[in-house]
Amino acid sequence: MRKILSFALALVMAVGTLAGCGASSSSSSSAAASTAASSTAADAPVTLKWAVWDIDATTYYQPLIDAYQKANPNVTIEMVDLGSTDYMTVLATQLSGGADDLDVITVKDIPGYSNLVNLGMLEPLDKLNTTDTSLYGGTIEQITVDGSYYAVPFRSDFWVVYYNKALFDAAGVDYPTNDMTLDEYDALAREMTSGEGADKVYGCHYHTWRSAVQLFGILNGENTIVDGTYDFLKPYYERILAEQNDGICMDYATLKTSSTHYSGVFYNNQVAMMNMGSWFVATQIEKVKAGESLSTEWGIVKYPHDEGVEAGTTLGTITSLGINSKSSNKEAAADFLNFVCGESGAEIIAGTGTFPAIKTDAVVDTIASIDGFPTDDNSKEALKTVKTYLEMPMDAHAADIETVLNNAHDAIMTESETIDEGIAEMNAGVKAIIG
Repeated sequence: MRKILSFALALVMAVGTLAGCGASSSSSSSAAASTAASSTAADAPVTLKWAVWDIDATTYYQPLIDAYQKANPNVTIEMVDLGSTDYMTVLATQLSGGADDLDVITVKDIPGYSNLVNLGMLEPLDKLNTTDTSLYGGTIEQITVDGSYYAVPFRSDFWVVYYNKALFDAAGVDYPTNDMTLDEYDALAREMTSGEGADKVYGCHYHTWRSAVQLFGILNGENTIVDGTYDFLKPYYERILAEQNDGICMDYATLKTSSTHYSGVFYNNQVAMMNMGSWFVATQIEKVKAGESLSTEWGIVKYPHDEGVEAGTTLGTITSLGINSKSSNKEAAADFLNFVCGESGAEIIAGTGTFPAIKTDAVVDTIASIDGFPTDDNSKEALKTVKTYLEMPMDAHAADIETVLNNAHDAIMTESETIDEGIAEMNAGVKAIIG
């Protein structure tokens, strides 16, 4: 990426950012967690320093710490808030100096994770993690480097379809299901499009992120977004441009130039269905309660997919915990990491309205029981995933690849370039980056 400050800034760009959001904690989850948390190997007092940011705005930190410390009274967890503005600079400076004053490291960004691993700043976790890795929906395999992994997910957001029940009821059309092919989704969106001008209802909605279009193409597991060959994206662009030209979804250029936020069109009953991440669930619940979302009757279903792809296959992002390779408390840090990233930690995180990386039946029940979550069975079932592909997989060139793909996506969706021209631009640009 980009010497003393220059080197730190290079790491800053690599490390990425922390994620944090949530609501209220669950006392029952805390109780279960406190009995499930294992005791640390030594009885001597130990203080673990956990690198975080936005302590005041992130409500799952303290419930996790309280439950762990209750089961491990010899351990003190001290959060080190590096600040949302300066977090990356301070973290990069501390880790590059070889300091052991941070034990547990929070990592969100995949390019950052890759660079931290390459620089030897994270401890291998193959023998330290005790949680069954299959519970993470295939994400551990996607962050494994030369046979080892250096972080374990504790948060994971994934893509679903939000839909407006009132609009479907008014049109007399059956709700979307948890197993829709892309052809079925397209047909349903066309059936649900109606009206003109200010009264128009669009059948579906795609935000301006490239992920809202391109990532349909990786759900079959045959392609990735970093390979350097993007011809497989053509049918997905053809489908969505056809929907755009037919008025089934909003015009990309208009959305981009007007900086229209996806939440607004859903709140205002302008779209029948919308592809978006699970992070929007808590926001929609909050806005309905505040009277700011007019879409008061809503639900979610699993992401649409190609024929032959298992329902529940989706896309996602992860926030993970790693251990500083220079830490003097690696065993104790590993015990805390196993708690936060394990099933007990997942229940506590779910109790705050945040989506954990592990989605057991207990976790799904916890999220579905949150006041304001849709009460239908399909919405609850939509919380269960079978495979989650990372939006940006492990690759040392991920940040540069992202730039090329974003530029070409913009050109295709505004039709300033043809689909073939845009894909050719992706192929040439990414191949130049990866050699």
